[in-house]
Amino acid sequence: MEVTTDRYRVYPRVLGELLPGAFHDTGAHANNPLETDHGRLKARLRPMRGLKRDRTARVIVAGHAFVQNLRRGFYELGSDVPSVSRGLLH
Repeated sequence: MEVTTDRYRVYPRVLGELLPGAFHDTGAHANNPLETDHGRLKARLRPMRGLKRDRTARVIVAGHAFVQNLRRGFYELGSDVPSVSRGLLH
């Protein structure tokens, strides 16, 4: 197991107690994948000037997570599956 944190001096002691076998990575750019992952969300929130209500936060964060997971291929869309309802639309 690998744990990535900043260089805060209490982390090694706490991680040693909680996860004695874990590798503690404090590299300068070790957190980059995490930072870039929520960069799109931050870019979306900037023009909105943050989230004003809990409901707005739930909707935006759930939508963001869905799109990110869709981009990563965690979902298979059924666009190539023939559907009975498609014939009804034309």
